[in-house]
Amino acid sequence: MSDNPQGCSGPAPRVGDSKVGEARVGEGMRMGERDAPLRLSPFRMLRMLDSCRPPGNRIGIVHENVKMGSDGESDQASGTSSDEVQSPVRVRMRNNHHRRISNEDINKRLSLPADIRLPEGYLEKFAMNSPPFDKPMSRRLRRASLSEIGFGKLETYIKLDKLGEGTYATVFKGRSKLTDNLVALKEIRLEHEEGAPCTAIREVSLLKDLKHANIVTLHDIIHTDKCLTLVFEYLEKDLKQYMDDCGSIMSIHNVKIFLFQLLRGLAYCHRRKVLHRDLKPQNLLINEKGELKLADFGLARAKSVPTKTYSNEVVTLWYRPPDVLLGSTEYSTPIDMWGVGCIFYEMITGRPLFPGSTVEDELHLIFRILGTPTEATWPGITTSEQFKTYSFPRYHAEPIVNHAPRIDSDGLDLLLKLLQFEAKNRVSAEEALRHPYFRTLGEHVQSLPDTASLFSIKGIQLHKDPGKRSSLHPESSQGKNRRQSVLF
Repeated sequence: MSDNPQGCSGPAPRVGDSKVGEARVGEGMRMGERDAPLRLSPFRMLRMLDSCRPPGNRIGIVHENVKMGSDGESDQASGTSSDEVQSPVRVRMRNNHHRRISNEDINKRLSLPADIRLPEGYLEKFAMNSPPFDKPMSRRLRRASLSEIGFGKLETYIKLDKLGEGTYATVFKGRSKLTDNLVALKEIRLEHEEGAPCTAIREVSLLKDLKHANIVTLHDIIHTDKCLTLVFEYLEKDLKQYMDDCGSIMSIHNVKIFLFQLLRGLAYCHRRKVLHRDLKPQNLLINEKGELKLADFGLARAKSVPTKTYSNEVVTLWYRPPDVLLGSTEYSTPIDMWGVGCIFYEMITGRPLFPGSTVEDELHLIFRILGTPTEATWPGITTSEQFKTYSFPRYHAEPIVNHAPRIDSDGLDLLLKLLQFEAKNRVSAEEALRHPYFRTLGEHVQSLPDTASLFSIKGIQLHKDPGKRSSLHPESSQGKNRRQSVLF
């Protein structure tokens, strides 16, 4: 059986393989990208993407002749703030009547991490130039402040190891001089006339608005004439590597914890009408604490209402739902839920559920296990021209429990709700989070704030995996010196 999660795109990338970066950062090589992807200037792409978003979710980047700042914003000020930097004299006079500004005040006002290292003398300079805390801060002043601290500058980050290289991007492991923390530096090469790949612009425009404990954090954006560098938080491995490390035999308890975190991040995206469209184990990153985070939003889309028509060449083949395989271009959030079901099964069993090599082969594998659809199981399928062209034999459904004997009754019920032929019948991420399968995690997991980790709840921790090689549990220190990698 093939180990290739890309379907017909050649051998699967493995840890240590020289081609691993191609599958991870080669945005132009992904499913759904044409042979010659459309590449426009970064700001024209942002403008086009913004016009497709729902009115309440608009990004607000409208100028093409301004340089992208480290916060991803243009020089345009918010409607409630002054667009001009206040006079230092006037500001000093006003601030004389306010309390002394501390490092914590700056961190809060500029949305900085608590462990940021501010430049020497910056506290006094900020106190002089910043408007009082009861007044709004202009975008221009905010960007100037971030730039003075070191954001948006290549010299702020130290390159360490090269993690992979693709058609348009190279990913490096790095370290931030501002926090001394590890980061992942995704360098996207810019052609002088063509600009940034649309996948990069899409990733920036979406990630800067997604703030959740189970979504990878975009720390910084560095824009030069030749390169667009995205600075992400660094995570030690992806879910595929985690499964490999434990010999593809994960603790059932850990499967539940990872699945819950996947659904948390996805529910947050879906509430904001963002479709990921490329869920697979390689795009789910895991840190040493066991926190799982959605990554690689290069194929993600902000879905407008009513439903628009999108490409049907999205989602890596093994995780692509049957309606999309059969050519459907009108889809919504259920496109991601089929992939969740496939990943759930893969964690339980240690092997992919539908490892097809072509679209037709993928459909055969799906129908062999779930049964060839009929009017009773998928209304309207028998009149589908694409379905009729394949002339599928009449497969009868097989009990999935026969293929996944470790799954319990609640887990089986959730899995079947995810693997529904009709998109509208698939359980949503929000509903799945409340499924009885997660009852053993306790009631507190249902009321976590978006930015709070699941592991902030007392008693929630990973168990030792039967395969033992995983280093993401307290009982084992193995694997600390293994090659670390991050995937976007």
